[in-house]
Amino acid sequence: MQSIFDSSQRTYGIRRIRMALRGQGLRCGRARVVRLMQQLALQVPFNRRRISTTQAKQHDPTGENKLNRDFIAQQPNQKWLVDITYIDTQEGTLYLASVLDVFSRKIVGWAMADHMRDKLMQAALAMALRARQPQPGLLHHSDRGAQYTSADYQAVFEKFGIQVSLSRAHNCFDNAPMESFWGTLKTECVYRHTFHTRSEAKNVIFAYLEVFYNRQRLHSTLGYLSPEKFERVHATS
Repeated sequence: MQSIFDSSQRTYGIRRIRMALRGQGLRCGRARVVRLMQQLALQVPFNRRRISTTQAKQHDPTGENKLNRDFIAQQPNQKWLVDITYIDTQEGTLYLASVLDVFSRKIVGWAMADHMRDKLMQAALAMALRARQPQPGLLHHSDRGAQYTSADYQAVFEKFGIQVSLSRAHNCFDNAPMESFWGTLKTECVYRHTFHTRSEAKNVIFAYLEVFYNRQRLHSTLGYLSPEKFERVHATS
C-alpha cells in the first residue's frame, strides 16, 4: 500500500488504492484500507476553489453550445475541451493552457508561458493537432474568452475542419470535465509545492502531465484505467 501511494505521487485516496490493489490481484475491503492508511499516515491534500482566468470580451461573441454538456465520446478525437489556468510562483504567475480529449480524458495538448495571450492557446492546440491529427468534424469546446474567439485562433478551425462549440456565458458546468481536471492538477500537484521560479513549476507540471496523469493515474470515469491505457484497450477491442 505504501508503494502504491508513493508511486501515485502521494495522491491516491481510498478508492484508487483499492482499485490499484485489485489490479494486483489483491482484494481489500474499504474499512481495512482506511485503517491501514491511518496506521501508515497516508493522507492526500484537499481541493481548493479554482479562480477563473480567461479574459472575456466585453460583449460575448455569438456561438452555439453544440457540446451541450454531452461529455461522452465513442472514440478519440471526437470532442476536445480547452481552457487556461494559472500557477503562482515566487517569480510571478505561470499560465497553463490545455486540451483534453473527452473520450479518454487525456491531455493531448498543453503549453505554458508567463502570459495568457492568444499565442499560448494556439501553442496548446497546435501540439494537440500534431500529436493526434484528427479528422475533419472534431468538436472544439471552450468558454467565450477573448483568447479562444480571436481571429487567429478561429482561423485554425477552418483549416482543419473543426466544429466550434462555446459555453454559455459565465457557466463553468458547460466545461465540467476540464474544470474537474484543473481541480485534480491543483490538488495533486500544484498546491503541494512552493515554486521559486516559473521554470521549476514547468518541470513539475510537465512530469505530472506526461509521466503521471496521462500514463499512470487511475481515472474513475475510465473504469480506473489511465487515459493512455484506456485508449490502448479501445484500439485493440
